[in-house]
Amino acid sequence: MLSGRRLDLLDPSALDVEIADIAHGLARVARWNGQTAGPHVFSVAQHSLLVEAIGGALDPRLGPPERLELLLHDAPEYVIGDIISPLKNAIGDAYRSVERRLLGAIRQRVGLAAPAPTLTRLVKRADRIAAYLEATRLAGFSMAEADQIFGRPPALPAETMPAIEALLTPRPTAEAEAAYLARLGALQAGA
Repeated sequence: MLSGRRLDLLDPSALDVEIADIAHGLARVARWNGQTAGPHVFSVAQHSLLVEAIGGALDPRLGPPERLELLLHDAPEYVIGDIISPLKNAIGDAYRSVERRLLGAIRQRVGLAAPAPTLTRLVKRADRIAAYLEATRLAGFSMAEADQIFGRPPALPAETMPAIEALLTPRPTAEAEAAYLARLGALQAGA
């Protein structure tokens, strides 16, 4: 990791988690194998910002800790890389176990408790909606293909769509990293 810390994947310590490393790594991990159009990939950092915005649109009552959980949902990928869903499913519990331990250490580092089941379901729902939007807007999926793979998402509140649409633009790595760090800092400060 950039910070020079070593993170044991099998027994990660919150003391070895560096938030700046998370932002740096997630801004450089491409969603959709980098097969999006344009000069920039759509990064996992951008995806995380999108998931947090969608979760907030689905439940505007969420406070900063819940929104932080949404933002950090893919944080382990900065260490282990973006392993596509079919491979995750094939590997099964071995992958999920490593991912859970890393996410637990990250949560501990930022002062979050394990989420309630309702928040876990909301994170998965927002993640799936984000994947649908990314697939159809950035990765060349037809709506019929995306419907079959992800299911047609519910309509989000119209007033939230301009901000969500703005998050669907692939950005340079440095911008994605800065945006992720800024949002994480704002949520940690209670904004």
